[in-house]
Amino acid sequence: MDCVVFMLVCLAPVVHCYSSGNVMDSCEDMKPHHSGLRPQSSPAPFTVTADRSTFSSGQEVTVQLQALGSKPFTGFLLQAREVGRQTTVGSFTLSTAAAQLLTCNLRPNSAVSHRSESLKTSIQVTWRSDALTDGELIQFHASFVENFITFWTGVTSPALTFTNGSSGGSTSSLPVPSITSSNTAAAAAAAAQSAPAAMNISSAGCGVTKVCFSQPVNCDPSVSADCYFMSATVSSRGDTAVHYEMTGPSDGYISFGFSDDQMMGNDDIYICGICSDGQVWLHHAFSTGRTTPQASPLGNVSDVRASVQDTVISCSFTSRNIISTQRTKGIDKAYHLMFAHGPCSNGRIHHHRQTFISTEKIDISTPQAVGKAGLPHIIKAHGALMLIAWMTTGSLGMMVARYLKAVGNGQKLCSKDVWFLVHVAVMGVTVAATMVGFILSFSYVKAWSEGAHSVLGCLVMILSFLQPIIALLRCGPQHPLRFLFNWSHALNSVVIKALAVAAIFTGLKMIDSTPNQWLTKVMGGFVGWEALFYIILEVHSRWKARSTDALQSETMTTVSLVALYFVGNCSYLVALLVGIGTS
Repeated sequence: MDCVVFMLVCLAPVVHCYSSGNVMDSCEDMKPHHSGLRPQSSPAPFTVTADRSTFSSGQEVTVQLQALGSKPFTGFLLQAREVGRQTTVGSFTLSTAAAQLLTCNLRPNSAVSHRSESLKTSIQVTWRSDALTDGELIQFHASFVENFITFWTGVTSPALTFTNGSSGGSTSSLPVPSITSSNTAAAAAAAAQSAPAAMNISSAGCGVTKVCFSQPVNCDPSVSADCYFMSATVSSRGDTAVHYEMTGPSDGYISFGFSDDQMMGNDDIYICGICSDGQVWLHHAFSTGRTTPQASPLGNVSDVRASVQDTVISCSFTSRNIISTQRTKGIDKAYHLMFAHGPCSNGRIHHHRQTFISTEKIDISTPQAVGKAGLPHIIKAHGALMLIAWMTTGSLGMMVARYLKAVGNGQKLCSKDVWFLVHVAVMGVTVAATMVGFILSFSYVKAWSEGAHSVLGCLVMILSFLQPIIALLRCGPQHPLRFLFNWSHALNSVVIKALAVAAIFTGLKMIDSTPNQWLTKVMGGFVGWEALFYIILEVHSRWKARSTDALQSETMTTVSLVALYFVGNCSYLVALLVGIGTS
């Protein structure tokens, strides 16, 4: 099925007819005739969806044109075509004044376009089919125009199958909640049957007859309940049918998807979950970034089985849907495999708790066992810099300022106390490492990431940036208001330290895929070690202030304590850096 929605807006007077939607000259090639301009190569921020995956003669299908974000469109042209053919099929009826019917290929009402160049975020129309051959496929394709120079072509919907039955849609024994509570286009139901016992999904045949992707690597879901696993089996070369399996422990949902890169966004996803009533459902979706995926019709999916046993969710099904990330299409193309799991409630999935991504792009028509991706090097560098900054150099700088002012007996260098120069040097390294680590993470992600880690990291960055600026503007040592700077400087450093420790904990939890979460436990020991020595040094400092013993002896004791702390600090630091490096 080939269905095209063409969205066209013209701002130039010489093509003013386009703003009125009279675009019959685009019926054949489905391209806006904006002289010298070409469509955008980036993924379109718009979708075309239908409310069913099968239909019969004369049956109505609701078609929705939807803006994915805040960016609206101004014009469009919509057609329905059989897959592999250029002529339009069926006819449209309207329920909105923002659209108009057109005649294409001498067929009345065979296309829909905009009526004006007003901004639009959603258009819904109804399409009614002609009599077709049983099993014939049609598809909705769209081209969207944002303005005269910015437009997209070739945006497609999932294929719909013509049947001779009296009703369309997939047979379903389970309710399928919408992925988002506001998504009215997610009415396609999964043909799933909840079984009383766990399904027989195993690693048998991995690398021989099917592609397997698992975490831990090479785990067998039939042996271990802690195994996250998905497989894809292609019957034969050239066959579009793929049998998928996925299973793993979760209190909400498990999912797998196909991506052009190792980042969330523009991903073709299947989700299996138990969001309500204890029943398992299967859903098809498309990821548009770091937001809740947009629901898509389940499409040409059959032989769906699903079960939940204790906390292990399992789904298997056969799909003839063409894998599409908009930039890449086809089951014989290479994609990164993604697996994610997380909670859901009231028919809504929430942000995943953990995700696994394949290191290389995989062609699922070639059987192989796939390893999980290592943490991207730039994210490893981010984690290492933040860990060094706020668990080692930052801690050392704070200890020097608090407990080692007496070291050097007032000796100066460049007219400054030695302790002060050491404090400035190590805290300068701390702030520099924080800024570099912050820039590295944003240069890689290129978007705001949901969750506490991002919020904590931004607060640490802001306060760290302000700390040296405030220090440079401080009043002189003898100024009567100097105490305000001393207290605010110290308080801000404590707040930054607390936020940084919390950010490191949340960051380690995100990347720690070990069964016993040993990175998080080591970090707990690290914080405990530091807290212990702060308590010892504080008690010793107060005792020293009341002691009549030799100052030099007490100072050496303080130096020895700091040195002992630093030895343990380096041990914990090395352990965590190794853990991050192997994540």
